[in-house]
Amino acid sequence: MRVRIYQPARNAMQSGTARSKGWVLEFPSADAREIDPLMGWTSSDDTQSQVRLRFETREQAEEYAREHGLDYVVQEPHSRAPNIRPRGYGENFATDRRAPWTH
Repeated sequence: MRVRIYQPARNAMQSGTARSKGWVLEFPSADAREIDPLMGWTSSDDTQSQVRLRFETREQAEEYAREHGLDYVVQEPHSRAPNIRPRGYGENFATDRRAPWTH
């Protein structure tokens, strides 16, 4: 069984970077998902695919995989430039503004 170690991307609905600093160890699904004939929901008997372990560093995740004899693959994160504008919204309330702030 080959587990995947990756750093999750930030939430697309927010500009913050919460829960994107740590690393995740994720188990693959062993069984194919089945469609329930009554409700139409997809389900699986494999509970291992629901397990996601979170670690603070990549080294901790790799060490856990080695200790438990798991074959693992590491996916490097795609880095992106920070979206920080100097003197953005806070400039509206700065005390050293050149022009008075009005509505």
